[in-house]
Amino acid sequence: MLETVVVVVHLLVALGVVAFVLLQQGKGADAGASFGAGASATVFGSQGSSTFMSRFTAILAAVFFITSLGLAYFAKEKSDMLTQAGLPDPAVLEVQESKPAVEDVPVLEEQKPAANGADVPDAVEQK
Repeated sequence: MLETVVVVVHLLVALGVVAFVLLQQGKGADAGASFGAGASATVFGSQGSSTFMSRFTAILAAVFFITSLGLAYFAKEKSDMLTQAGLPDPAVLEVQESKPAVEDVPVLEEQKPAANGADVPDAVEQK
């Protein structure tokens, strides 16, 4: 239940970070405005270097990192539960190479070539 809530919050925060980053103006737009392209903006503007959107983006980024750590914790707990349940560790399974025993390899019967050609179909003549 808690893991599902963290996943939903994580996805919503990720979409929010993307949206807020795309909505913000870059510093280049403010610098261009100081050379006559804009009406009243300066290099840093009257609000300073951090606006509401940049602060909110930083908060969303911090929440994103916290939910990432929470999801990593849940994944670790789930893998520990599987290991305690008696399931083998996948990393150990990759290291062990199982070679088939000689008895396990199927042996096909050898086919002998046709001695007199009676088993070979006749070729069709082409004109």
